[in-house]
Amino acid sequence: MNPDLGQPRGVLRQHLDGELEHRRHAPDPALAPFIEHYWRVRWKLDAPQTQETLPHPNVQLIIERGLSRIYGVHGGRFVRVLEGCGCVFGVKFRAGGFHPFLRRPVATLANRSLPITRVLSGAASLEAEVLACDSMEAMAAVVDRHLVAHLPAPDPQATRAGALVARIAADPALTTVQSLAESAGMGVRTLQRLFGQYVGVSPKWVISRYRLHEALAQMQAGRAIAWAELALSLGYFDQAHFVRDFTRLVGHPPGEYERREGRH
Repeated sequence: MNPDLGQPRGVLRQHLDGELEHRRHAPDPALAPFIEHYWRVRWKLDAPQTQETLPHPNVQLIIERGLSRIYGVHGGRFVRVLEGCGCVFGVKFRAGGFHPFLRRPVATLANRSLPITRVLSGAASLEAEVLACDSMEAMAAVVDRHLVAHLPAPDPQATRAGALVARIAADPALTTVQSLAESAGMGVRTLQRLFGQYVGVSPKWVISRYRLHEALAQMQAGRAIAWAELALSLGYFDQAHFVRDFTRLVGHPPGEYERREGRH
């Protein structure tokens, strides 16, 4: 994994019984304004196992044999049963970065998917070309070539939306839509329209998801957590509200999740 691209966040089950490889790769520099990174997951398992991840505010282009599509932002956790041997290659677009390719509100893709060829003409052979490659680098080069051939003009508003999402992700103390709007120098309704057009979900949704990502990251780091203090630091009025949100998204209350993952 390229250390400059960081570690995956939001993975609920970090340890599977068997071989699991997760790699990341940077895109061609011409694509950097639009794409966060490429990723590849390969596995070899003796028995079926469930992999779960929390949603991110990013459109993804997924390449898997017979299942390749473009996926909008997914509202709930993503659950996938892995079995046998397999490989998935993904393109994680920056928040706001897919709009110049789509050229319509990204909110129209929420909880939906499209065939790749609906957005990228000439990409009918992309799945076969990528999966014929042995290395991550070769796969990335194939996707670079296809996407650079469809390179859209940069959109300053898409860049602005992406920068606001990055600010939310980087600052756990940013917990309200009002404070985000004020820091951006715009009204709340203007901010909401910007996110609907370019990100695909509301700023409130993004703030809530990244605060839960932060809670999960602290738990996975093995820290002793004072739940009431954590809830307040993440912008919740009380611990009960935090526990309800965490349980709804993760599928288990915080304490039970810790026990299931063997952290206590």
